[in-house]
Order: sequence, then C-alpha cells, then structure tokens
Amino acid sequence: MDSSDPSLEHLLERYQQANADAAEALIEALSPPLYRFFASQMGDRADAEDMLQEAWLRIHRVRHTYRPGDPVLPWVFAIARRVRVDRFRKSRRIATREVKVDVLPERAAAPPASAAELPTFEEMMADLPESQREVVTLLKVGGLSLEEVALATSSTVGAVKQKAHRAYDRLRRALAKS
Repeated sequence: MDSSDPSLEHLLERYQQANADAAEALIEALSPPLYRFFASQMGDRADAEDMLQEAWLRIHRVRHTYRPGDPVLPWVFAIARRVRVDRFRKSRRIATREVKVDVLPERAAAPPASAAELPTFEEMMADLPESQREVVTLLKVGGLSLEEVALATSSTVGAVKQKAHRAYDRLRRALAKS
C-alpha cells in the first residue's frame, strides 16, 4: 500500500465528512498493516488487538487534524506509534508499582479511635465560605479542571487557584485541631 495512495486520501477526506462507508473502507484497508505493526512490536496477539482498537479510537478523535492532500499512512502510523509508546509506558508504570504476592494481605485493622472522631466531609465543607466550598466541590467532587471551574464560576483560573488554596489551608488547620 503506497503512502500517497489517492484512494486512501479520498477515503479519509470522506471520513472527515462523516461518511460511514468511507470509515468502514478505511478500517478495512488500514487495519491489517496497523495490526502487523503492533504485533511485530508486542508479540502478544491480545495486546496488538487492544492497541489496534485504541489506535482507531484516537484516529476517530483526531480525524479533523488530517490535512487533505497529505499522505495518509505517515499520519496514521504517527498515531499508531504514540499508541504503542503510551502502552509501553503504562505497562512499565504498572510493573514498577505493582508488587506480586502469593498470599493476599490481612484486612486492615480498625481505624484508631481518634480517626473515628474526625469530622465528616460535609461538616468540614460547611465551615468553608460559599465560594471556597463551591470551588473545592467542583474540583474534587466534580472532577473539573481549573479552567472548567473558572468558566463555571465566571472567574479567572488564578482566582480559582487562590480560593482552592485558601480552602485547603483552612481544611488542613481544621484537621490539625481535631
């Protein structure tokens, strides 16, 4: 398959325009070489299939970045390479942090009496000013980013950081007193 294959370029351009037939044809044409690329690096069929699926998900998410007229294969294989690198890094991270054991550890002991006397999350949050409570809730409970919280609260990222910092400081002091 030639990287300057005009039919691939045409298929990708149609795929960018949400043509389902083009997407299917593109997957059919590019999956075998992508699979071989992953299988030659990993040696494990299941890992290669997982990475192929991840590659297609990424291609789908970033299909708008393909510039019509550019060769398709270098663009696709750049994405595939990133999938492979990310998979390698993830496996290394897991391997360095996980400890294999023959026997499962015992259940943790009951918390000390002082831990049982700590205030609940709701009690601690009730002591915060409304603006700080809102920011901490959006950041930690809602899982929003600083930018998203700034948009949601009609403030700046700096103001969100400041409110969060003051709230954390106040919570730390309250816990130290308990």
